[in-house]
Amino acid sequence: MVATSKTILFALLHIFFLISSHQYHPLDSLTPSEFTQIRSIVTKAYPKSTHNLTFQYVGLEEPTKQTVLSWLRNETTTNPPRQAFVVARIDHQTHEIIVDLSLQEITSKQTYNGYGYPLLTEEEQEDANKLASTYPLFVASISKRGLKLEEVVCGSFTVGWFGEERKNKRIVKMMCYYLDGTLNADMRPIEGITMTVDLDEMKIIQFRDRIIVPVPKSDGTEYRESKLKPPFRPSLKRTTVVQPDGPSFNIVGSQIR
Repeated sequence: MVATSKTILFALLHIFFLISSHQYHPLDSLTPSEFTQIRSIVTKAYPKSTHNLTFQYVGLEEPTKQTVLSWLRNETTTNPPRQAFVVARIDHQTHEIIVDLSLQEITSKQTYNGYGYPLLTEEEQEDANKLASTYPLFVASISKRGLKLEEVVCGSFTVGWFGEERKNKRIVKMMCYYLDGTLNADMRPIEGITMTVDLDEMKIIQFRDRIIVPVPKSDGTEYRESKLKPPFRPSLKRTTVVQPDGPSFNIVGSQIR
């Protein structure tokens, strides 16, 4: 039993040594464990208990071209510092942060006050999309059109910039669609209703019902195979691709050679 435990321990230590000593290419994408480290480092600096924090973008902070070329000339040298570039919304402000994974700390941070806003997160879009179903004016407009509220789905889209003065609010435009017999929602827009949402406040800040436009019928909009009915187009003929000598490239880690 003792011998078995020692063997397992030795194997684990051997694996850990191989992983820790592995030479990664400086331009390799961040790994899942590195994403976890980055989240831990940033949330430690800005605890969610006292800060409103969301991650809008996390990616590799690429080393300079000269650094990469120097490493390629001698791959046995120590890898360049592994860093990540983070765009986060902290207390309703956009922050650009550099995280050094070797030092396990933030080495650079600044507040961005220029034009444009960071990428939308899936979570905030989902939260924004749910607002319409409980907004009294929208509910009344759907009822006025004779539509079923439970068959309505909404999506949020950036509104763009048209040369106006810088705006401090992160605003998206809401567009809604009607299902009721199809999943091809894009074919059944509910037109005439305009809504805008403040993502930081997560509330509808503007609503306008201009005109009632008939919603297109659901007939012929379905694309799921199980729901389609004849006549169908002829089936595609079979094709065969053969590479008797194998592919003309090799994949090594994140590199294609």
